[in-house]
Amino acid sequence: MTPRGLRSTRVVRPDGVGAATVLFDGGRIASVLAGAPALPGVLDVGHAVVSPGLVDCHVHINEPGRTEWEGFDTATRAAAAGGVTTLVDMPLNSLPVTTTRAALDVKVAASDGQRFVDVGFWGGVVPGNTADLPALAQAGVLGCKGFLVHSGIDEFPNVVEGDLVRALPVLRDHGLPFLAHAELDLGAEVDELDPRRYRGYLQSRPPAWEDEAIRLLVALCRKTRCAVHIVHLSSASSVETLRRAREEGLPLTVETCPHYLCLEAEDIPDGATHFKCAPPIRGRDNREALWDALFEGVIDFVITDHSPCLPALKGLERGDFHAAWGGIASLQLGLSAIWTQARERGADLGQLARWTSAGPASFAGLGTRKGAIAPGLDADLVVWDPDETWEVAPERLYIRHKVSPYVGKTLRGRVRQTFLRGQIVYDGEGHPQGPIGQALFHRDRAAG
Repeated sequence: MTPRGLRSTRVVRPDGVGAATVLFDGGRIASVLAGAPALPGVLDVGHAVVSPGLVDCHVHINEPGRTEWEGFDTATRAAAAGGVTTLVDMPLNSLPVTTTRAALDVKVAASDGQRFVDVGFWGGVVPGNTADLPALAQAGVLGCKGFLVHSGIDEFPNVVEGDLVRALPVLRDHGLPFLAHAELDLGAEVDELDPRRYRGYLQSRPPAWEDEAIRLLVALCRKTRCAVHIVHLSSASSVETLRRAREEGLPLTVETCPHYLCLEAEDIPDGATHFKCAPPIRGRDNREALWDALFEGVIDFVITDHSPCLPALKGLERGDFHAAWGGIASLQLGLSAIWTQARERGADLGQLARWTSAGPASFAGLGTRKGAIAPGLDADLVVWDPDETWEVAPERLYIRHKVSPYVGKTLRGRVRQTFLRGQIVYDGEGHPQGPIGQALFHRDRAAG
């Protein structure tokens, strides 16, 4: 039976955390009653926390074309189990990559009947596709992403400054942000020659690659006034540049990931290629500086950048960091991973909700529907215990391949139930409602 609402002593609202009853109507939040009055048909979850469903706006689902890496079914099941009620799929590593309207149509069709949570879509910026951007915008992509360095797949080549000078005004005029993988290949001095040593891979992608790319993007943002978003920031040495750009009033936003906030280079064992990502996980001091920037607000929010692949491509048997695919699988684990570290640094439940729900929802243009517990918004909620610890075991993961640096780690914060528009899509054991998620668009898709 679907409840008509939830009651808890700890409901995370925009104005604070306290006892409340949240009532549903037609998939939306009808009202939030302070004091948690008991009402017929309302599910009482006691002292469990009721937070807005997470919005993970950086996920590589890879379907169609590389569904054997991950697909909409497994990814969105994992999302629901992790309290994520909305995700936004990246334009790669699917085949075709989402750089044209036709490719977007193929991807949306592939997701039909497989969405256990709501799904939005980013388009892509590659050399020569500026003329395709208006059609992507009209079709409803939430923004477009490009790489300033090789993306890892040849179907999605990186852009250079000239490409962006042409593309960014088009995105600006359609009200869409440009999402940038901010690394420039400047070369690197590598004195660690053993490919099994993480130190050599870390040396191969130094902070200067990010820092210089971010300086270029700030200049392009200033010149074009197109909203620019820095994805997966890992270099704390760029924080001052970003701070100054924000103080200048530039339309610039920044995200980082759990793996940059929760993991550190000093602890990565030889051959542990499941820790490889790009940009790389850096040292302990860098991690703490990123936390400082998140608390300060220079970093706007946290997403997973879930980027899985076939286990063979991770190369755990060889342990070669230079040859392995770069990407961290963590879609189901973002809430617990972030909370485990955030509470140690004094963060509260309201800050967590801003970092994982309200912030990404607003950035993706979904803030009028998602990201907070307030009347009129979708009844997307996660019920969880912030005090319970649990071990990440492969059999508990819904992602297609159970390869993740979090396997075997003990995290704090356990999801009990996830609600999508008032319906239970994860009950602690499985997915009772089936795939009821919607495809989300920036505006109504054009006919034809």
